[in-house]
Amino acid sequence: MLEFELQKAADKLVREVFGVKEKETVVITADTKSDPVLINAVAAAVHSVGGFPTVITIATPNGVGKAADPDIPVEVLTAALSATDVWIEFNEQWLLYSTPFEIAMEKNKKLRYMCLVDFSPELLIRVVGNVEFKGLKEFMEAYGVRQREVKTMRVTTPAGTDVSFELDPSHTVAVDCGKADVPGFHMCPGQLNVIPKFGSVNGKIVFDGTITPPFGHVPSEPVALTVQNSKIVKIEGGREAGEYEKFLKEFQDEGMLKMAHIAYGFNPGAKLSGNVVEDERVWGCTEWGIGYVSALEAPPIGQPAVSHTDGICLNSTIYFDGELVMEEGVIVDKELKKLVPNK
Repeated sequence: MLEFELQKAADKLVREVFGVKEKETVVITADTKSDPVLINAVAAAVHSVGGFPTVITIATPNGVGKAADPDIPVEVLTAALSATDVWIEFNEQWLLYSTPFEIAMEKNKKLRYMCLVDFSPELLIRVVGNVEFKGLKEFMEAYGVRQREVKTMRVTTPAGTDVSFELDPSHTVAVDCGKADVPGFHMCPGQLNVIPKFGSVNGKIVFDGTITPPFGHVPSEPVALTVQNSKIVKIEGGREAGEYEKFLKEFQDEGMLKMAHIAYGFNPGAKLSGNVVEDERVWGCTEWGIGYVSALEAPPIGQPAVSHTDGICLNSTIYFDGELVMEEGVIVDKELKKLVPNK
Protein backbone atom coordinates (compact mmCIF):
# COMPACT_ATOMS: atom_id res chain seq x y z
CA MET A 1 0.00 0.00 0.00
CA LEU A 2 3.05 2.31 0.31
CA GLU A 3 1.31 4.08 3.19
CA PHE A 4 4.47 5.63 4.64
CA GLU A 5 5.74 6.78 1.24
CA LEU A 6 2.33 8.21 0.33
CA GLN A 7 2.05 10.19 3.54
CA LYS A 8 5.54 11.61 3.01
CA ALA A 9 4.55 12.71 -0.50
CA ALA A 10 1.25 14.19 0.73
CA ASP A 11 3.05 16.08 3.49
CA LYS A 12 5.58 17.38 0.96
CA LEU A 13 2.80 18.56 -1.36
CA VAL A 14 0.98 20.41 1.43
CA ARG A 15 3.96 21.79 3.36
CA GLU A 16 6.72 22.34 0.79
CA VAL A 17 4.87 22.86 -2.50
CA PHE A 18 1.78 24.77 -1.29
CA GLY A 19 3.18 26.10 1.99
CA VAL A 20 -0.21 25.64 3.69
CA LYS A 21 -0.46 27.61 6.93
CA GLU A 22 -2.55 27.20 10.04
CA LYS A 23 -6.22 28.18 9.58
CA GLU A 24 -5.99 28.15 5.77
CA THR A 25 -8.81 26.38 3.93
CA VAL A 26 -7.88 23.73 1.36
CA VAL A 27 -10.60 22.45 -0.98
CA ILE A 28 -9.81 19.05 -2.50
CA THR A 29 -12.09 18.24 -5.43
CA ALA A 30 -12.65 14.68 -6.62
CA ASP A 31 -15.12 12.62 -8.58
CA THR A 32 -16.29 9.04 -8.22
CA LYS A 33 -13.29 7.75 -10.20
CA SER A 34 -10.75 9.48 -7.94
CA ASP A 35 -8.58 7.50 -5.49
CA PRO A 36 -9.95 7.89 -1.92
CA VAL A 37 -6.71 6.65 -0.31
CA LEU A 38 -4.78 9.46 -2.00
CA ILE A 39 -7.38 12.07 -1.11
CA ASN A 40 -7.49 11.04 2.55
CA ALA A 41 -3.69 11.21 2.81
CA VAL A 42 -3.62 14.76 1.42
CA ALA A 43 -6.55 15.82 3.61
CA ALA A 44 -4.72 14.42 6.66
CA ALA A 45 -1.61 16.35 5.67
CA VAL A 46 -3.64 19.57 5.57
CA HIS A 47 -5.13 18.82 8.97
CA SER A 48 -1.69 18.09 10.43
CA VAL A 49 -0.47 21.64 9.72
CA GLY A 50 -3.60 23.18 11.24
CA GLY A 51 -5.39 23.84 7.96
CA PHE A 52 -9.03 23.08 7.18
CA PRO A 53 -9.34 20.24 4.63
CA THR A 54 -12.62 20.29 2.70
CA VAL A 55 -13.23 17.39 0.30
CA ILE A 56 -15.89 17.81 -2.42
CA THR A 57 -16.67 14.64 -4.38
CA ILE A 58 -19.02 14.77 -7.37
CA ALA A 59 -20.34 12.23 -9.86
CA THR A 60 -17.83 11.78 -12.68
CA PRO A 61 -18.71 14.18 -15.56
CA ASN A 62 -18.92 12.97 -19.14
CA GLY A 63 -16.48 15.60 -20.37
CA VAL A 64 -13.67 17.89 -19.25
CA GLY A 65 -13.39 21.66 -19.07
CA LYS A 66 -16.59 23.44 -20.13
CA ALA A 67 -17.81 20.13 -21.55
CA ALA A 68 -18.16 19.05 -17.90
CA ASP A 69 -20.47 21.97 -17.00
CA PRO A 70 -23.79 20.18 -17.72
CA ASP A 71 -22.84 17.36 -15.32
CA ILE A 72 -21.51 19.31 -12.32
CA PRO A 73 -23.00 21.53 -9.56
CA VAL A 74 -21.64 24.74 -11.07
CA GLU A 75 -22.99 27.16 -8.45
CA VAL A 76 -21.90 25.11 -5.42
CA LEU A 77 -18.41 24.48 -6.77
CA THR A 78 -18.04 28.11 -7.81
CA ALA A 79 -19.01 29.34 -4.34
CA ALA A 80 -16.58 27.00 -2.55
CA LEU A 81 -13.67 27.64 -4.88
CA SER A 82 -14.22 31.39 -4.79
CA ALA A 83 -13.73 31.41 -1.01
CA THR A 84 -10.86 28.97 -0.40
CA ASP A 85 -7.13 29.60 -0.03
CA VAL A 86 -5.99 26.45 -1.87
CA TRP A 87 -7.70 24.21 -4.44
CA ILE A 88 -6.14 20.83 -5.21
CA GLU A 89 -7.91 19.10 -8.08
CA PHE A 90 -7.86 15.29 -8.03
CA ASN A 91 -10.82 14.82 -10.39
CA GLU A 92 -10.46 12.10 -13.03
CA GLN A 93 -12.46 14.27 -15.48
CA TRP A 94 -10.87 17.64 -14.92
CA LEU A 95 -12.60 20.87 -13.90
CA LEU A 96 -9.69 22.87 -15.27
CA TYR A 97 -11.12 25.43 -17.77
CA SER A 98 -14.68 24.74 -16.61
CA THR A 99 -17.02 27.57 -15.59
CA PRO A 100 -16.30 27.16 -11.83
CA PHE A 101 -12.56 27.27 -12.61
CA GLU A 102 -12.87 30.44 -14.69
CA ILE A 103 -14.99 32.30 -12.15
CA ALA A 104 -12.90 31.22 -9.15
CA MET A 105 -9.63 32.20 -10.84
CA GLU A 106 -11.06 35.59 -11.77
CA LYS A 107 -12.75 36.44 -8.44
CA ASN A 108 -10.56 34.74 -5.82
CA LYS A 109 -7.30 36.69 -5.88
CA LYS A 110 -5.81 34.63 -3.02
CA LEU A 111 -6.45 31.24 -4.68
CA ARG A 112 -3.57 28.80 -5.18
CA TYR A 113 -4.78 26.13 -7.61
CA MET A 114 -3.04 23.00 -8.85
CA CYS A 115 -4.23 20.48 -11.43
CA LEU A 116 -3.40 16.92 -10.29
CA VAL A 117 -6.07 15.08 -12.24
CA ASP A 118 -6.43 11.29 -12.32
CA PHE A 119 -3.69 10.83 -9.72
CA SER A 120 -2.81 7.64 -7.85
CA PRO A 121 -0.72 7.24 -4.67
CA GLU A 122 2.16 5.83 -6.72
CA LEU A 123 2.07 8.80 -9.06
CA LEU A 124 2.19 11.34 -6.23
CA ILE A 125 5.17 9.48 -4.77
CA ARG A 126 7.04 9.51 -8.11
CA VAL A 127 6.49 13.12 -9.17
CA VAL A 128 6.35 14.85 -5.76
CA GLY A 129 7.59 12.63 -2.94
CA ASN A 130 10.80 11.50 -4.66
CA VAL A 131 11.72 14.82 -6.35
CA GLU A 132 14.27 17.27 -4.96
CA PHE A 133 12.65 20.58 -5.81
CA LYS A 134 15.51 22.96 -5.04
CA GLY A 135 17.63 21.78 -7.99
CA LEU A 136 14.62 21.43 -10.28
CA LYS A 137 13.54 24.99 -9.49
CA GLU A 138 17.01 26.37 -10.31
CA PHE A 139 17.11 24.60 -13.69
CA MET A 140 13.55 25.37 -14.72
CA GLU A 141 13.66 29.04 -13.77
CA ALA A 142 16.86 29.47 -15.81
CA TYR A 143 15.15 27.72 -18.76
CA GLY A 144 12.15 30.03 -18.32
CA VAL A 145 14.38 33.11 -18.56
CA ARG A 146 15.79 31.84 -21.88
CA GLN A 147 12.33 30.88 -23.14
CA ARG A 148 10.95 34.38 -22.60
CA GLU A 149 13.64 35.84 -24.87
CA VAL A 150 12.76 33.62 -27.85
CA LYS A 151 10.96 34.92 -30.95
CA THR A 152 10.67 31.71 -33.00
CA MET A 153 10.84 27.98 -32.23
CA ARG A 154 11.21 24.74 -34.14
CA VAL A 155 10.47 21.32 -32.63
CA THR A 156 11.35 17.93 -34.17
CA THR A 157 11.15 14.32 -32.91
CA PRO A 158 12.34 10.91 -34.16
CA ALA A 159 8.67 9.98 -34.72
CA GLY A 160 8.30 12.66 -37.41
CA THR A 161 7.32 15.89 -35.68
CA ASP A 162 8.67 18.96 -37.48
CA VAL A 163 6.81 22.11 -36.53
CA SER A 164 7.70 25.79 -36.32
CA PHE A 165 5.97 28.77 -34.74
CA GLU A 166 6.32 32.28 -33.37
CA LEU A 167 6.08 33.46 -29.77
CA ASP A 168 3.88 36.25 -28.43
CA PRO A 169 5.49 38.18 -25.55
CA SER A 170 2.07 38.92 -24.04
CA HIS A 171 1.40 35.19 -23.54
CA THR A 172 2.33 33.54 -20.26
CA VAL A 173 5.37 31.28 -19.92
CA ALA A 174 4.44 29.16 -16.87
CA VAL A 175 7.30 27.53 -14.96
CA ASP A 176 5.81 24.84 -12.71
CA CYS A 177 8.75 23.70 -10.62
CA GLY A 178 7.13 22.80 -7.29
CA LYS A 179 6.48 26.32 -6.00
CA ALA A 180 2.74 26.90 -5.48
CA ASP A 181 2.89 29.01 -2.33
CA VAL A 182 1.76 32.18 -4.13
CA PRO A 183 -1.70 32.89 -5.60
CA GLY A 184 -2.25 31.68 -9.13
CA PHE A 185 -2.73 28.83 -11.56
CA HIS A 186 -0.21 26.05 -10.94
CA MET A 187 0.31 22.67 -12.57
CA CYS A 188 1.99 19.48 -11.39
CA PRO A 189 5.74 20.14 -10.90
CA GLY A 190 8.07 19.51 -13.81
CA GLN A 191 6.37 21.31 -16.68
CA LEU A 192 7.18 24.54 -18.52
CA ASN A 193 4.23 25.77 -20.56
CA VAL A 194 4.33 28.10 -23.58
CA ILE A 195 1.46 29.62 -25.59
CA PRO A 196 2.58 30.17 -29.22
CA LYS A 197 1.40 33.20 -31.15
CA PHE A 198 -2.09 32.26 -32.30
CA GLY A 199 -2.20 31.36 -35.99
CA SER A 200 1.58 30.86 -36.29
CA VAL A 201 1.96 27.07 -35.86
CA ASN A 202 2.86 25.25 -39.08
CA GLY A 203 4.14 21.75 -39.84
CA LYS A 204 3.58 18.21 -38.58
CA ILE A 205 3.02 17.14 -34.96
CA VAL A 206 3.25 13.40 -34.24
CA PHE A 207 1.86 12.05 -30.98
CA ASP A 208 3.81 8.92 -29.99
CA GLY A 209 2.92 9.25 -26.31
CA THR A 210 -0.37 9.39 -24.44
CA ILE A 211 -3.38 11.27 -25.85
CA THR A 212 -6.06 12.39 -23.38
CA PRO A 213 -8.96 12.72 -23.89
CA PRO A 214 -10.32 10.54 -25.40
CA PHE A 215 -7.86 7.64 -24.98
CA GLY A 216 -5.82 7.87 -21.80
CA HIS A 217 -3.13 5.65 -23.30
CA VAL A 218 -0.32 5.58 -25.86
CA PRO A 219 -1.82 4.96 -29.35
CA SER A 220 -1.04 1.66 -31.04
CA GLU A 221 0.37 3.70 -33.94
CA PRO A 222 1.54 7.34 -33.77
CA VAL A 223 -1.11 9.93 -34.59
CA ALA A 224 0.15 12.62 -37.01
CA LEU A 225 -1.43 16.07 -37.23
CA THR A 226 -0.79 18.35 -40.20
CA VAL A 227 -1.15 21.92 -38.97
CA GLN A 228 -1.53 25.07 -41.06
CA ASN A 229 -1.75 28.48 -39.39
CA SER A 230 -2.36 26.73 -36.04
CA LYS A 231 -5.35 24.73 -37.35
CA ILE A 232 -5.38 20.96 -37.81
CA VAL A 233 -6.11 20.20 -41.48
CA LYS A 234 -5.31 16.47 -41.57
CA ILE A 235 -5.05 13.60 -39.06
CA GLU A 236 -3.24 10.40 -40.09
CA GLY A 237 -2.21 7.13 -38.47
CA GLY A 238 -3.86 3.93 -37.34
CA ARG A 239 -7.23 3.20 -35.77
CA GLU A 240 -6.82 5.84 -33.05
CA ALA A 241 -6.17 8.57 -35.64
CA GLY A 242 -9.64 8.11 -37.07
CA GLU A 243 -11.18 8.01 -33.61
CA TYR A 244 -9.30 11.14 -32.61
CA GLU A 245 -10.49 13.04 -35.67
CA LYS A 246 -14.07 11.99 -34.94
CA PHE A 247 -13.67 13.05 -31.30
CA LEU A 248 -12.44 16.53 -32.24
CA LYS A 249 -15.03 17.15 -34.95
CA GLU A 250 -18.00 15.92 -32.89
CA PHE A 251 -17.70 19.06 -30.76
CA GLN A 252 -18.76 21.06 -33.86
CA ASP A 253 -16.47 23.80 -32.61
CA GLU A 254 -13.69 25.25 -34.78
CA GLY A 255 -11.74 25.99 -31.60
CA MET A 256 -11.27 22.24 -31.08
CA LEU A 257 -9.11 22.05 -34.21
CA LYS A 258 -6.76 24.85 -33.09
CA MET A 259 -3.38 24.34 -31.41
CA ALA A 260 -3.41 25.82 -27.93
CA HIS A 261 -0.04 25.40 -26.20
CA ILE A 262 3.23 23.49 -26.06
CA ALA A 263 4.81 22.33 -22.80
CA TYR A 264 8.13 20.71 -21.89
CA GLY A 265 8.43 17.66 -19.64
CA PHE A 266 11.03 18.22 -16.90
CA ASN A 267 10.08 16.02 -13.92
CA PRO A 268 12.98 13.71 -12.94
CA GLY A 269 10.60 11.11 -11.46
CA ALA A 270 8.03 10.90 -14.26
CA LYS A 271 7.70 7.85 -16.49
CA LEU A 272 5.42 7.03 -19.43
CA SER A 273 2.45 5.48 -17.64
CA GLY A 274 -0.66 6.34 -19.65
CA ASN A 275 -1.61 9.11 -17.22
CA VAL A 276 -1.41 12.34 -19.21
CA VAL A 277 -0.38 14.48 -16.23
CA GLU A 278 2.64 12.27 -15.58
CA ASP A 279 3.39 11.65 -19.26
CA GLU A 280 3.46 15.41 -19.95
CA ARG A 281 6.36 15.60 -17.50
CA VAL A 282 8.51 12.76 -18.84
CA TRP A 283 11.93 14.30 -19.23
CA GLY A 284 12.58 15.62 -22.74
CA CYS A 285 9.08 15.29 -24.15
CA THR A 286 6.88 18.07 -25.45
CA GLU A 287 3.13 18.10 -25.02
CA TRP A 288 0.71 19.88 -27.32
CA GLY A 289 -2.67 21.07 -26.13
CA ILE A 290 -5.56 21.57 -28.55
CA GLY A 291 -8.62 23.74 -27.95
CA TYR A 292 -9.28 26.09 -25.06
CA VAL A 293 -6.75 28.61 -23.74
CA SER A 294 -7.73 30.82 -20.81
CA ALA A 295 -7.52 34.61 -20.84
CA LEU A 296 -5.16 34.32 -17.86
CA GLU A 297 -2.58 32.62 -20.09
CA ALA A 298 -3.15 34.61 -23.28
CA PRO A 299 -4.75 37.98 -22.58
CA PRO A 300 -7.11 39.52 -23.32
CA ILE A 301 -9.48 36.69 -24.37
CA GLY A 302 -7.38 33.52 -24.72
CA GLN A 303 -8.65 31.02 -27.29
CA PRO A 304 -12.32 30.04 -26.92
CA ALA A 305 -13.22 26.36 -27.28
CA VAL A 306 -15.69 24.02 -25.64
CA SER A 307 -13.00 21.67 -24.32
CA HIS A 308 -9.30 20.74 -24.43
CA THR A 309 -7.18 17.71 -25.30
CA ASP A 310 -3.46 16.93 -24.99
CA GLY A 311 -0.95 14.71 -26.79
CA ILE A 312 2.70 13.80 -26.12
CA CYS A 313 5.72 13.96 -28.45
CA LEU A 314 8.64 11.98 -26.96
CA ASN A 315 12.38 12.72 -27.25
CA SER A 316 11.96 16.26 -28.55
CA THR A 317 14.61 18.42 -30.21
CA ILE A 318 14.24 22.18 -29.60
CA TYR A 319 15.61 25.15 -31.53
CA PHE A 320 15.43 28.71 -30.13
CA ASP A 321 15.67 31.20 -33.01
CA GLY A 322 17.61 28.56 -34.95
CA GLU A 323 19.92 27.62 -32.04
CA LEU A 324 19.90 24.01 -30.78
CA VAL A 325 18.94 23.86 -27.09
CA MET A 326 17.74 20.27 -26.56
CA GLU A 327 18.46 17.22 -28.74
CA GLU A 328 16.13 14.20 -28.52
CA GLY A 329 15.33 15.00 -24.91
CA VAL A 330 18.87 15.86 -23.80
CA ILE A 331 19.80 19.45 -22.87
CA VAL A 332 22.78 20.54 -24.98
CA ASP A 333 22.82 24.27 -24.27
CA LYS A 334 26.05 24.78 -22.27
CA GLU A 335 24.66 27.03 -19.54
CA LEU A 336 21.43 25.10 -19.02
CA LYS A 337 23.25 21.76 -19.09
CA LYS A 338 25.16 22.74 -15.93
CA LEU A 339 21.87 23.08 -14.03
CA VAL A 340 20.16 19.82 -15.08
CA PRO A 341 19.10 18.03 -11.86
CA ASN A 342 19.90 14.38 -11.16
CA LYS A 343 17.17 12.01 -12.38
